[in-house]
Amino acid sequence: MESRTYTSPADVAQWCAAAGWPVHPLVPHQKTPVASCAACRLPGHRTSDCPCLAEGRWCHGLLAATTNRARVTDWWDSQPGFGVGVACGPAGLVVLDVDAHAQALPQRHEVLPGIAIHETIDLTGLSTGYHSLALLAALRGQPDPALDDLTLRVRTPSGGLHIWYDATSAPRLRSSVGRGGRGLAWQVDVRAVGGYIVAPGMRTRNGSYEHVGECSRPAVLPDWLREELERTGHLEKPRESRTRPSARIDPALAAVLSAGWGSEAARKTLETVLEPVLACATTASGAGFSDKLNRAAFTAGGLCAAGVAEPARVQQLLEEVAEYVRPGQHRRSAQIISSGFTAGSQRPLIPGGRR
Repeated sequence: MESRTYTSPADVAQWCAAAGWPVHPLVPHQKTPVASCAACRLPGHRTSDCPCLAEGRWCHGLLAATTNRARVTDWWDSQPGFGVGVACGPAGLVVLDVDAHAQALPQRHEVLPGIAIHETIDLTGLSTGYHSLALLAALRGQPDPALDDLTLRVRTPSGGLHIWYDATSAPRLRSSVGRGGRGLAWQVDVRAVGGYIVAPGMRTRNGSYEHVGECSRPAVLPDWLREELERTGHLEKPRESRTRPSARIDPALAAVLSAGWGSEAARKTLETVLEPVLACATTASGAGFSDKLNRAAFTAGGLCAAGVAEPARVQQLLEEVAEYVRPGQHRRSAQIISSGFTAGSQRPLIPGGRR
């Protein structure tokens, strides 16, 4: 695949959002998320009760990440200098973060967690994450991921490497950064569920995150790497199934539903098809969520095509509902919404009339 030329952070953010990777702003020329608003920084503030996320603000870092193109435009139009972070979990990404720091070689048993390296193996010259990752690959009889020109790779300002993989079909894998956990290998961390990565093309005060090679899309996570990540404790533990007491909409979402995004007739029509979607919130699976969301998106597309509803606001509404019903499945829901909305746009729908 052809390499990508990046012209601005806004361009990068829109490219990532179009790829289905939720983005959130970073402090200009840094790799840390933009600070939350004053209210969100008060002691005792709870993210679960915060209205900022539902109202489209960037508080709470990667939790605010979105693929909503209108919201992305608003954020980077207001602050063109913002950097771009990608929330790996919702994007279905696993990124190997290979460091090249000048550090003393650790104890032999710490080079590859859980793998005993025999004393006969000469570790002379092993000094970076590139080396420990290559060693792991060699022990498994696999190609070195750092040399994989069939997946997206990004050189970091410090000389390290981000190796991007698509893990949407794999079990949920968690980050090793920020959890007190261990990486895949010495100087090789993992960015996945609960973590974010700096987008390609970004520039910080230390340098640029530069695209390597011609491939601009992540390849599917190789089975052997998935097995190694599960072995090293990166498998996200399934949460206990909890049935919600009702499908009643929380206050923040109710405010979105009542916003002036279309005519009264359009609002009632969409609320009718959203009721079955919201009802799925009371069951973890097997409720036909995908079909119901697709049907609602199809109806929304028809309403927008008829000119009785505003497309960007309606698609935001669908995303908010989907996230409420199936949290953490943003990428999958966005694909369902896009498919249904596009199909519905071919058949204008006037509430109370006929297509």
